Amino acid sequence: MKARIEAELPFYFGPGKELFGFYHPAAAVTGTAVLLCPPFGVEQIRCHRLYRQLAHSLAESGLPVLRFDYFGTGDSAGDSHAFEWPRCLADVATAAAELRLRHGGGRLLAFGARLGANAALAAAQTARLDGVVAWDAITDGAALVRQYDSMEASLKVDLNRFEVARPDLDVSTQWPGFETSERLRSQLLELRLLDPGIASAWLTSSSPDEASRLGEPYASRQVGVDVAPRWDDVNGLELAILSHPLLEAARRHLKEMA
Repeated sequence: MKARIEAELPFYFGPGKELFGFYHPAAAVTGTAVLLCPPFGVEQIRCHRLYRQLAHSLAESGLPVLRFDYFGTGDSAGDSHAFEWPRCLADVATAAAELRLRHGGGRLLAFGARLGANAALAAAQTARLDGVVAWDAITDGAALVRQYDSMEASLKVDLNRFEVARPDLDVSTQWPGFETSERLRSQLLELRLLDPGIASAWLTSSSPDEASRLGEPYASRQVGVDVAPRWDDVNGLELAILSHPLLEAARRHLKEMA
């Protein structure tokens, strides 16, 4: 009977202990570990339970896991206004080094959803990743910024969530549920999908939005997954994303890369 691994060790790490993470040890050492890179903002919240389930599943199958929060997100130091893309990529490299230290070396893979996928791919060289499984990676940063702006504009006048409309709220400083900055906005406007030339799997939801629609040369390499999170649907902001097909697809590709 396969041992069930439920242990998860919360801790702070990084040069100033400013990053927060959970380490999930594996029952047996396989020589490979997995770094889970989260998406940003409300998408991180919607994926929280899915990431935890994936971490437990991978640990049970022999792959130790580190899931973490970037600086300015989750339980890491800094407020949401401090989140920016270059620091995000540096945090991926810091988390990879921490996982390698705890795991004892060996191969290191990563999984990321949305901007988490972009972060893993963009930081793959500095983090010395051996493979990445990307789910609904952002292919058009400008489209993502438009999407966040449109969702925030809808929230201003959403009387299902708020007692009164807030038409004077400046959407340029807010994205769904989180404060943002002009610095991050400019960085994401220039964002493009990077292929680091390592082992990769491109998972795509059944109904991709404009920001994550894969073009050539990625379209021919995509793996469809029967899950429709509707990232751009304001009505789904409070809905957690739970998908056994997605979990199984991510686990299978990571095990194949291991």
